[in-house]
Amino acid sequence: MTITTMPKKLPLGIQTFADIRHDNYYYVDKTQYILQLLQYRYIFLSRPRRFGKSLTLDTIAELFMGHKDLFTGLYAESNWDWDTTYPVIRLGFAEGIMWDRQTFDINIQKQLQKNAKKLGVTLAVPRTNITQNANSFEDLITQTFEKYQQKVVILIDEYDKPILDNLQKPDIALIMRDALRDLYSVIKGQDAYIRFAMLTGVSKFSKVNLFSGLNNLNDVTLDSKFSALCGYTQEEIDTVFAEHMQHFERQKVKDWYNGYNWTGESVYNPFDILFLFDKGQYRPYWFETGTPTFLIDKLLSEGIASYEIHQSLADDGLLSSFDVADISPMALMFQTGYLTIKDIQYQLVMPNYILGFPNLEVQYSLTSALLSHYYPQPETPKILSSRLYQLLLVNDFDGIHELINAFFASIPHDWHRKNNMAHFEGYWASVFYAYFASLGLQVMVEDSTSHGRMDMTVDFNDCIYIFEFKVIEQSKKPNLAIEQIKEKGYADKYASQNKSIYLIGVEFSENSREVANFVVEKVED
Repeated sequence: MTITTMPKKLPLGIQTFADIRHDNYYYVDKTQYILQLLQYRYIFLSRPRRFGKSLTLDTIAELFMGHKDLFTGLYAESNWDWDTTYPVIRLGFAEGIMWDRQTFDINIQKQLQKNAKKLGVTLAVPRTNITQNANSFEDLITQTFEKYQQKVVILIDEYDKPILDNLQKPDIALIMRDALRDLYSVIKGQDAYIRFAMLTGVSKFSKVNLFSGLNNLNDVTLDSKFSALCGYTQEEIDTVFAEHMQHFERQKVKDWYNGYNWTGESVYNPFDILFLFDKGQYRPYWFETGTPTFLIDKLLSEGIASYEIHQSLADDGLLSSFDVADISPMALMFQTGYLTIKDIQYQLVMPNYILGFPNLEVQYSLTSALLSHYYPQPETPKILSSRLYQLLLVNDFDGIHELINAFFASIPHDWHRKNNMAHFEGYWASVFYAYFASLGLQVMVEDSTSHGRMDMTVDFNDCIYIFEFKVIEQSKKPNLAIEQIKEKGYADKYASQNKSIYLIGVEFSENSREVANFVVEKVED
């Protein structure tokens, strides 16, 4: 008799731990990280969307409820006290959008009543439309403690979504912030009845404005021990998904999807890697689930050039918090996953974080989205980008010069009139950079040498292209850009790489919106 083993299934969209464990889905064992987490009492964790936050909370709930059968073969099976169980209260805001306070209040009451029914306690039904959410929440905690004679576990998923859904309506966002603050303040007041509490979300709002009264939260977002709590490490991909990885080029998978980092080990977004294994094609799966229109508008309105996004600098204060009335674009990009930590530099004892795109998916997708905002016809940047790639393959610099003028000629004059950014060198370089970055090429900006910083360097097809940008007036001497590259000896950095090196000086005319000078010189061996 032949015994066949059913192949494991990919957990696409599955966020329920019991379903994954019972229905033969792949599971990457994160319980060792989780047990470390449970050594604390009050936890806050920020991660971008679709990173497994909900599954992490569901796993924690099953641990506290003592469902040992779900953990067979996992780290927690032999490292958790299964004799003691705890009642669990769960709130979450992943589903639906709350447009006003009344909708919010109704949603919270439904969730509290659902928890009460599950736990076998009874809550009073509010008599008014503007409900007493904080009182009901407090009542649920105390009644649950009294019934089970055991401290309560509180898990809140996507704690900030009612605010994020309304960022383009600041008045509503502030109402949601205040409503959530009233709700979360209950946790601090019920300390004597709580065994463990954890809030997860995308953003980190300041304690003063959202967590006042809950100042005992332990923020593990940038704790290196938990960098790989959500997401898949390279080792986990290579072992758990070894059968799928044999069909792909490992380095290409890594370049496309790995690279998210919170001061520890880098990880893949699970959503991306699971869809890659399912579909067999390299695509921006995660990016396509939510085009960041608000983010793009924010970058353009504040005049942030696309090349400034990559390799930007931030400190703890910038990365850790923002508020509705004061949203830093860089903090928003980091917290939503479009930037990640590439390196850490210390000034005395204080860390500064070098931010950059985590991988090719984000670089390609975000720069393409930026380009699409410059042009009325969305297909224009795609057509021009494809042409640029073909010209680079054969080093047709005359064709590239002509194409670059086509880039700028295609941008409506009205865009230049309405945007102050169009009057600065950063704008011209930004559009230029976005085209190269949207091809998925290895592009460096502000690349340091011993003599200065190169504006942009592209490594492609066994060639190094060194760019210097200038905006010139009629009175200025031409060819300043190419002269600066040579005078500073920028090419010296790449002399040992055995690649062809091209020096490219690009000088823009603000008045004509053209590349006035495009000078190319090849460095001779």
